[in-house]
Amino acid sequence: MNQIASRPRVALFVTCLVDLHRPTVGFAAIELLKQAGCDVEVPRAQTCCGQPAYNSGDRATTAAMARDFIEAFQGYDYVVVPSGSCGGMLRSHMPHLFDDDPNTRAKAEILAGKTYELISFLTDIRGMKSVGAAYAGKATYHDSCAGLRELGIKAQPRDLLKSVAGLTMVEMKEPEICCGFGGTFCVKYPEISTRMVSDKTADIAATGADTLLAGDMGCLLNMAGRLSREGSAIKVRHVAEVLAGMASVPAIGESKV
Repeated sequence: MNQIASRPRVALFVTCLVDLHRPTVGFAAIELLKQAGCDVEVPRAQTCCGQPAYNSGDRATTAAMARDFIEAFQGYDYVVVPSGSCGGMLRSHMPHLFDDDPNTRAKAEILAGKTYELISFLTDIRGMKSVGAAYAGKATYHDSCAGLRELGIKAQPRDLLKSVAGLTMVEMKEPEICCGFGGTFCVKYPEISTRMVSDKTADIAATGADTLLAGDMGCLLNMAGRLSREGSAIKVRHVAEVLAGMASVPAIGESKV
């Protein structure tokens, strides 16, 4: 275990998509953080990190949201988020919103320095090597663009997934290729996005996997929607759900009835 803090105080940033579409990811994150020896809190004042506004070029709105975000998450040892894209926003982009405001820029840099994507935090910071979960099936893993390219998340989820009893992992031919979501990209360029996700689902199907895993809800919702429209039976889950042993929860897009 990492010795910087024997039992760190961790703030969980739930994210908008987890809050609105997949709360079980938040519960899974809390369970995993507790297993890693953390005291977990979920700040009630948390809001969106501002990424949609930022991607749309609305820097003024993004900066206003960022100030509220910084206020809500100050005072914790770490901020952990079950999303590579939101993590990338906080670590790589938020500080630059305040290049002309040194005081706020300093606060944003402090926040960025203690913010980690969930699986990276568990492995790289807390030294987690294995989990006690089980999952009967064959899964493949999609590397989200932000998680991979902004945060360097590649081996971490695969290393932990090796410890899940009953789970067989198979790789796509091109796991690092974008699924076509890209936040506002899929809205601005729907035809291109649809072609990209169709190529991705073909790659997924070719693996013979019965389950698709990833660490970003945007990617997961996009791919789950396309797989559903294609009539595929492949289950789609956030990697945290499998690592936390939540195999009984309906997959993304499945009916809860």
